[in-house]
Amino acid sequence: MERARIGFIGVGLMGHGMARNFLEKGFALTVLGHRNRAPVEDLVARGASEASSPEDLAARSDIVFLCVTGAAQVEPLVRGLVDGAASGLHIVDCSTSEPTLTMALHAELKPLGIQMCDAPLGGTPANAAEGTLSAMVGAEPDAFARIAPAIAAFAARTVHVGAPGAGHTMKLLNNFLSLGYGAIYAEALALAAKVGVTPQTFDSVIRGSRMDCGFYQTYMKYVLERDVNAHRFTLSNAHKDMRYVNNLASATGAANFVGASVKNIYAAAEGLGHGAWNVPQISDVVATLNGVSLGPVPQEE
Repeated sequence: MERARIGFIGVGLMGHGMARNFLEKGFALTVLGHRNRAPVEDLVARGASEASSPEDLAARSDIVFLCVTGAAQVEPLVRGLVDGAASGLHIVDCSTSEPTLTMALHAELKPLGIQMCDAPLGGTPANAAEGTLSAMVGAEPDAFARIAPAIAAFAARTVHVGAPGAGHTMKLLNNFLSLGYGAIYAEALALAAKVGVTPQTFDSVIRGSRMDCGFYQTYMKYVLERDVNAHRFTLSNAHKDMRYVNNLASATGAANFVGASVKNIYAAAEGLGHGAWNVPQISDVVATLNGVSLGPVPQEE
């Protein structure tokens, strides 16, 4: 099969590394301009073309990848892509978005000969640059066969989890687990501080135990070393993802006791003006609400 022409929208923190991998692995790449011109210009200098609109991008592409913030950005972009698309276009949403939106778009676009797929990501911007992300893919079998070789350009592990919408569902469940841990760590550290147990002592017990994990280590790198870039995922994005978890629970009639509580912790952090902080900094928010300190709080720029 002829190698697909790739379109890419969202060449930000994650998307830039993903898009660069397409070029390095021999795909023809077209990107849509962004208010931050630096990554666009870098990709163009490496051989990418730049489209003037979603319609223009769709006309030049066989597979279009989206890597944007969430559902509010995805839907209008897809509408624009459809206006310029020929039958056979595959749209792959790598954002953390609403499963119900993905399923609705798939049902709407399939009669037009356009496949809507979802492939949200596991990993960091460093993994994106290295081409070692993981992808949880929701797609019809034929569509998965078409998009899998392209996903392999930036992902070391690709799992076909089901029909369109299943990838976004799995990603939300994955983020629910990690963000739930983030909230629990914050409360545990604050309670420890209340009784005079330092973060260093807390860590000396947990690190290397059955409760240790990669997420714990990047979270505690901030707590212990005050490295704000140890885990780059903002509290506003965390709140958004937990809203989506709650929306999914509401749409399916599922009881969601813990998810609602976790969502409210991140909502409080954003409401207090800390939406631009990264996830491990929820520990400082909860500590402050409890009248304790875990260490010096970095000043916001």
